[in-house]
Amino acid sequence: MLMNEKELEVLQILEGDARISIETIADMVELTEEEVQNIIKSLEEREIILNYQTVINWDKAPIDDGVAAMIDVKVAPKRDVGFDSLAERIYRFPEVKAVYLMSGAYDLSVQIEGKSMKEVAFFVSNKLSTLDSVLSTTTHFLLKKYKHDGIIFESDKKDKRIVVSP
Repeated sequence: MLMNEKELEVLQILEGDARISIETIADMVELTEEEVQNIIKSLEEREIILNYQTVINWDKAPIDDGVAAMIDVKVAPKRDVGFDSLAERIYRFPEVKAVYLMSGAYDLSVQIEGKSMKEVAFFVSNKLSTLDSVLSTTTHFLLKKYKHDGIIFESDKKDKRIVVSP
C-alpha cells in the first residue's frame, strides 16, 4: 500500500519529535486533529510506526551505563533462509540492541550492551561465536557518541535535531 503525501509529512514530523502535539501536527499539515489521529492510528496498525523512543545522553546521567559494542560478524548463509534465521537467533539475545545485514567485508553488524567489557567479551566468545554459520567476529567498543538518530550530542547549538527536507 502506497503512502500519501500527508502520511509522509506526519511521519517526518513525528520522526523529528514524537512528543509534538496532535494540534501542532494538524496545523503543520493543514488537516484536522481527527484526521491526524486517524493517520497516526493507521500508520501504527500498518506497523509503519513501530515505537516511540527517547534519545538519552547517558554521559550526562549520573549512572554507570555500562559498555556498548558493535560486532562485525562474518557468516556462512544457509540454503533457503540466507541470513534471516541466524539474524533472528542473534537478535533474540537480551544483550543485542540491533542487528543489520551489511554489504562489504562482514555480513552482519550487531550492536550490544553489557555491564562491562568482560560481559561483552563473554557474549562474543560464548554465545555469538559458537552459533552455527558464524565464521568470525570483530568487536568494536563504543567510546563516545557524537550523533545518534539525527541528534547531535555535545553541541553549543540550541536545536540539536538535524532536519533534512525531502
